[in-house]
Amino acid sequence: MGTRYSIVCFADADRPLAKLHEALQQSVDTVDGQMSTWRPGSDLMRLNRAPIGTWFDVPEELATVLAAALEVGRISGGAFDIGVGDLVAAWGFGPGTGAPDPDAIDVAGAGERVPAHLALELDPIGRRARKHAPLSLDLSGIAKGYGVDELARVLESDGIVSYLVSIDGELRAGAPKPDGSGWRVALERPEFGHRTAAGVIEIAGAALATSGDYRHVVEYRGASYGHTIDPQHHAPVRNGPASVTVRAKSAMQADAWATALLVLGPRRGVELASTLGLEVLFADRHTNPIHLDQPTTPAPERRSYHDQDFR
Repeated sequence: MGTRYSIVCFADADRPLAKLHEALQQSVDTVDGQMSTWRPGSDLMRLNRAPIGTWFDVPEELATVLAAALEVGRISGGAFDIGVGDLVAAWGFGPGTGAPDPDAIDVAGAGERVPAHLALELDPIGRRARKHAPLSLDLSGIAKGYGVDELARVLESDGIVSYLVSIDGELRAGAPKPDGSGWRVALERPEFGHRTAAGVIEIAGAALATSGDYRHVVEYRGASYGHTIDPQHHAPVRNGPASVTVRAKSAMQADAWATALLVLGPRRGVELASTLGLEVLFADRHTNPIHLDQPTTPAPERRSYHDQDFR
């Protein structure tokens, strides 16, 4: 997936680790081999090349992620859309030169687009999928979270319950440390070119994911653009929050919802997060962010935060 994974865990000092390491590596290799847009032979890219209207067999892991992605897309009203792979590539965030292509941007942004949750049909029993409209699928907003969950699954199946695993900022914590404390995670300030902590949050038995506009950036016609695509406007998100952090039970859900809420923005995003019972933090680069301490319904309390608010 073009990045690295890391694991911190507590286990017996004499535990042999070779087989565990092999199983962990295999779990992320499976995700990468099935869901990468950087591998022309991945199952996802083969599905992208499959003819419209033709059923395509998909492996179990990919079927799971596709189903979850389409559900988040439906609930978010299309704010989360895995069918924007052509836009991702055109703006320079996919495989290629890493720079926006004006001609590709014009082509990808032209005309009406059918969101993936309406254009992709899944047959969960037969474990297959078919497209009903042109689609260029990209799972960058959810696959890493799923990979984190798979790492956690491997650890727990080997009897390791106290851990913190991450892939490129998506994290999941197991049981507290042996001393009873949670896993302390720093939340970054959303600043270009700098890595400083806004505060620290402790988690256990939960996952955490952040989407923002300040890490993967391209320059286009004198302006800077972050990597998150707004499906409605066929372009990267503009004038949205600097970052959105979501705490959920699974890293896959946290990953997808962090992207969806970044696209929706603070007003609509907070309303939907409140309805769904998600714990969310919206950070704005110029003003104090909105902090949801606990899910609230129907309307969340809005207040500023400071470092001491993260516990």
